[in-house]
Amino acid sequence: MDLNSTVSAQRLHIGFFGTVNSGKSSLVNALTGQKLSIVSDTRGTTTDPVQKAMELLPLGPVVIIDTPGLDDGTELGRLRIERTMQMLRKTDIAVIVTDASEKNAETEGFIKKVREEGIPYILVRNKCDLDDTDADGSDVLFVSAKTGKNINELKRRIAASIPAVRAEKRIVSDLLKKGDTVILVTPIDESAPKGRLILPQQQTIRDILDIGGICMVAQPDKLASSLDLLKEPPRMIVCDSQVFGYVDSVVPKGIALTSFSILFARYRGDFEQLIRGSDAIDRLKDGDTVLISEGCTHHRQCGDIGTVKLPAWLKKYTGKELNFRFTSGGEFPKDISGIALVVHCGGCMLNARELSGRLDNCEIEGVSVTNYGIAIAKMHGILERALSVFHICQV
Repeated sequence: MDLNSTVSAQRLHIGFFGTVNSGKSSLVNALTGQKLSIVSDTRGTTTDPVQKAMELLPLGPVVIIDTPGLDDGTELGRLRIERTMQMLRKTDIAVIVTDASEKNAETEGFIKKVREEGIPYILVRNKCDLDDTDADGSDVLFVSAKTGKNINELKRRIAASIPAVRAEKRIVSDLLKKGDTVILVTPIDESAPKGRLILPQQQTIRDILDIGGICMVAQPDKLASSLDLLKEPPRMIVCDSQVFGYVDSVVPKGIALTSFSILFARYRGDFEQLIRGSDAIDRLKDGDTVLISEGCTHHRQCGDIGTVKLPAWLKKYTGKELNFRFTSGGEFPKDISGIALVVHCGGCMLNARELSGRLDNCEIEGVSVTNYGIAIAKMHGILERALSVFHICQV
């Protein structure tokens, strides 16, 4: 990723869906002007979803998703279709592709699903160079990946499907003013990526700098000396949730304190839902199942926060014998019945639609969901302090 790149979680995700050999991959290549997907006359060439982050004029930074055929009748077809449905959960705009000779009935079931999910979609009939029909209209766009017919019109329709006004959320800068100093406490331990900071830390630094704020970055054992260097107290201290307890003991009570994970709970998800969900920790009983879900995949270390530290803290805080399930990356169970609580990471690697879909699923199923940082602050007895920076108490 170069210095000017936009992270995938903040890019518009455009998914291409359709029947086997409808020309999805050819259309993707024609739209992007690149050979992103393998193209062949052999049925079912695309066997796994293909994702590519790129700049696509006039849309800007996007992620293009090419998927296997919806009617894949091979032995692995069911699993491939399941992967396709996983891609739908993160899709902002769906391009539904059929062969120009096919009838709409073949995709009606999928269109119904897309409508139920509230995803804007464009219905495209490909290979119009093989058919004399010319029935372009408001509902269907006839295109040809081979000749390039209506490819620019497809781009225009995709752009027109983007909401005209998107509420711009900020990570932390809306709580600051120009010249404010923020100390970021970032442990460098066995789980820290070698040679770089993790994405939430990078994005928080950039957000502070964009409004003319001042950042100091320190490891936990250097926090006290960092405070001594300042003539005036910092406006705020943001720490890694894993060191919440220690940082709370070092930082004077008059200084605002929160965590990266709590900032991202507000930035990426339904903040009030995640705060309310933390109440369920007090209601956990022996034998309850807690789902701990991370949006990214990484090599598990011996002190991994998701699979080691959080379960230990939950058992110690509740005094209960709990069962744990773990998911990571694009995995998130559709059926969450039988789960007493979901504890989700900050979701920095998920786009807004995918994270929102997970939280909505919890809401629909009546399952409480909270966030790593909120849960950790609660279990350390400092949730009220961690939320006071937002001028709210636990809801």
